[in-house]
Amino acid sequence: MSRNVLSVLNWKRNIRGRLFWSAFISFFLSFFVTVPLDRIEIKMPWAFGKLFVMVFMFIFFFFLFTRPIVRYMRTLADGLIAIAQGNLNKRVPVHHDELGEVAYNINFMAEQLQEMMQREKLAERSKMELITNVSHDLRTPLTSIAGYLNLLKNDNYEDLEEHKRYIQNAFNKTQQLTKLVDDLFEYTRLTGGAVRLDRKPVNVSNLLEQMLTEIEPIILDNGLQLHREREAEDVTAYVDAEQLVRAIDNLLMNAIKFSIKSGAISVSLKRQGGLIRLSVANEGEPIAKEKESRLFERFYKAEPSRREQNMKNNSPGAGLGLSIARNIIELHGGYLGLEHDKGFFTFYIELPEPEV
Repeated sequence: MSRNVLSVLNWKRNIRGRLFWSAFISFFLSFFVTVPLDRIEIKMPWAFGKLFVMVFMFIFFFFLFTRPIVRYMRTLADGLIAIAQGNLNKRVPVHHDELGEVAYNINFMAEQLQEMMQREKLAERSKMELITNVSHDLRTPLTSIAGYLNLLKNDNYEDLEEHKRYIQNAFNKTQQLTKLVDDLFEYTRLTGGAVRLDRKPVNVSNLLEQMLTEIEPIILDNGLQLHREREAEDVTAYVDAEQLVRAIDNLLMNAIKFSIKSGAISVSLKRQGGLIRLSVANEGEPIAKEKESRLFERFYKAEPSRREQNMKNNSPGAGLGLSIARNIIELHGGYLGLEHDKGFFTFYIELPEPEV
């Protein structure tokens, strides 16, 4: 109770205190002004002349003392109107009183609205970039398919061997389209929050060994070698096995595409500082330091010198593989990073070890 009374008496920080003191001082001054009327003889046409003068002076002084408050409230109102009309750069001055708290919240609201509008603009720009990139990546194989089918339709081939080659090329392009659509669908699910992980204890050692056994013929067929490194004890993680396989597969395919000829791909799995670390290393064409982080951006494609030159029967990818892999790992509470030194690339996955 005493605190409330003291807060009311606080002139600087409490608006009620300012109003109280404005009224009190106005009353005191109006009384001080009207007291001399008792000593002089003034003829007034009304009976309550002295009271009228006192009330008038009270109102005059009260308006005088509360004018800064009213002016500040008008400033706040003008600021709100400007923000409501779309001027999100507008800010109002903040005083050290209760109205100052209102002003602070007005500025905070404007900042939040400004950030939200920037996010919406970024999302809109991102959507347009997505449409542009998808349109470009779809148009290229579709043009090739239409060309091959037109040649077949008009019997424009020399022999049966060329006929088969046209069909095979058209089929390869349809596979490229299928891969693009699948990657795009998976990417939108991951970034849109539509993926729900089915996490279970998984023997990552056995899972990785099975994947390497299946992909080793592709690695050898591309003139590369496969090196394995793993701990003697099995490594178990609490993960969604299907999603983890997709992330690892994207890293392996990326290593195959961008490895130098007659190079090697090294895959290791080990425990390190309370984390499970799975790495895929290969040697490829060096890239600039500032471009390393861009490898994880959607639709980002490396410079022509290190594009997919080494993988047989391969068409340029959509540039979604690493982005999808990173989203999957982050959904697991892990991290997908890159270490690069003069053309030696190591993409590594770090996942938390399950509690015993």
